[in-house]
Amino acid sequence: MATIVFYSVNKTAHTAARRCLTSPLKGLASAGESVSRLASTHSRSVPLLPGTRWFSRGTGVRFMSHGTAGRSGNTRRGALALSGAAAVTAAAAVAGFLANTDHFQRAEMATRVPRAAKETGEEADILQRCRGFMSPPVTDISVLQGNKDEMRTKMEMLIMETQADFCKALEKVDGGEFRVDRWKRKEGGGGISCVMQDGKVFEKAGVNVSVVFGNLTEEAAKQMRSRGKVLKGKDGKLPFVAMGVSSVIHPKNPHIPTVHFNYRYFEIEEEDGTKQWWFGGGTDLTPVYIDKEDAFHFHNTLKEACDKHHPQYYPDFKKWCDRYFYVRHRGETRGIGGIFFDDLDSPNQEEVFSFVKSCAHTVVPCYLPIVYKHLNDSFSDEEKDWQQVRRGRYVEFNLVYDRGVKFGLATPGSRIESILMSLPLTARWEYMHEPAKGTREAEMLDALRNPKDWV
Repeated sequence: MATIVFYSVNKTAHTAARRCLTSPLKGLASAGESVSRLASTHSRSVPLLPGTRWFSRGTGVRFMSHGTAGRSGNTRRGALALSGAAAVTAAAAVAGFLANTDHFQRAEMATRVPRAAKETGEEADILQRCRGFMSPPVTDISVLQGNKDEMRTKMEMLIMETQADFCKALEKVDGGEFRVDRWKRKEGGGGISCVMQDGKVFEKAGVNVSVVFGNLTEEAAKQMRSRGKVLKGKDGKLPFVAMGVSSVIHPKNPHIPTVHFNYRYFEIEEEDGTKQWWFGGGTDLTPVYIDKEDAFHFHNTLKEACDKHHPQYYPDFKKWCDRYFYVRHRGETRGIGGIFFDDLDSPNQEEVFSFVKSCAHTVVPCYLPIVYKHLNDSFSDEEKDWQQVRRGRYVEFNLVYDRGVKFGLATPGSRIESILMSLPLTARWEYMHEPAKGTREAEMLDALRNPKDWV
C-alpha cells in the first residue's frame, strides 16, 4: 500500500521557513487596499472591485465551443468531450489521484525557493515570480526557465501564483498561517497542499496545486474514447500532463459564505507527436444566508471577467454551474452558483489561456470583500446550527456526486488527505429538518431549490 510520510516541524521552524518566501504579492495591492477600506468602514455595501479571473471540476454536460479544437499540429473542429468517466479521470489526475498501489507518496514541509538559478532576462522573471510562491513549483525552476513558452509552463506559473495570492490574502484576514506540504508522485510530478485549520476566521481553508504526468492508463483512455475522443497512442502508450489549482474555504462565522474554485489544464501527446489539450474550471459560492449584495458582487465580478472574452461565457457557464453543483437527492443546488466550464479548447490555446487567467484573477476580489464585510457580524447558536446543517449538504454533494472525489476514493494508492481537503471540520445532520416558513433559513432553501439570476 502507498505510504504518506509527514515530517514534523515545530512552529518556530515552520514560521522561519515561511518567512523565507518574502516576495510581495503581485496584483493584490489594489484588491487588498479595497477590502481593507471596506473592513474599516463596516459598510453594508460591497464595492465592485475591477476583477479578471476564476475555477472547478468535470461535468456530464458538454460545452460546444466554436472554431478549431484543441490540437497542436493537425486540427479538427468541435470541442473535445471530456465528460462522464473521462472527466473523472482528468479531475483525479489534476488532484494527484492517478496513483497505483505501489506508489510511494511523500509529503514534507516546503522550504524557500533557491537562488542558484541564472537571473537574466525572462529567466530572472520566472525565478522572481517563483520566490513569491508558497513553495517552489512542482517542476524544477530550471526546466520552467528552459520551456518558458510552453503552455504547461505558463499554466503551472499561473496556478502557483493563484495559490500564493489566495493563501496570503486569507492569512492577512485570519492572522494565521497555512501549513505547506509537498508530495511526490512516483510516476511523475506531485503537488503542494496548503491547509489552515482552526484559525480565527476560517475553520478550515485548503488551497492545493498539483502537476502530474506519465502515461494515461488503458482504462482512462477507454473512458475518454467512449465519450468521443480520438486517441492514437504509440505502442499502446499515451503520454499526458495534467495540472490545476483547487480550493475550498469553510469560515467559522455563518454569515461568511463557503467558496470553492478550481482551474485545470490537460494535455495528451499522440503517436504522431500532435497534442490534444483543453482547459476546465469554475467557482461557486455557498452561503448559509442570502445576502443579495454579496450575490450580486460575486456573480458580477465573474461576469465582468467572462465578458472580456465572450458575451455568452457568463450566461452559459452560470447555467452549467447550477446544473453540475446540484444535490439530486435533496432537489437543491449546493449553493448560489457562479461559473463552470470544461473541455474548453477554442478558438485557440492562447485565447483560452487568457480567459482562464482572467478568471483566476477574480479569486481575491470576488470573495475577500465579502469576508471583510461580515468579519465582525454577530451570530446566534441557532444560526450556527443552520450553518452545520448546510455543511452536511455540502458533504453529501462531495461524497455522493463529485466525480473527482469519488474516483480518488476508489483508486488504490490515492493521497486521501488531499482528496478530503474539501470537507469541513464539523457538520450536522438533523432528521427531517425543514426551516419554518418566513424565516431567513427558508429564504435560503428557496434560492437553492429555485436557482436565480443574481446579476
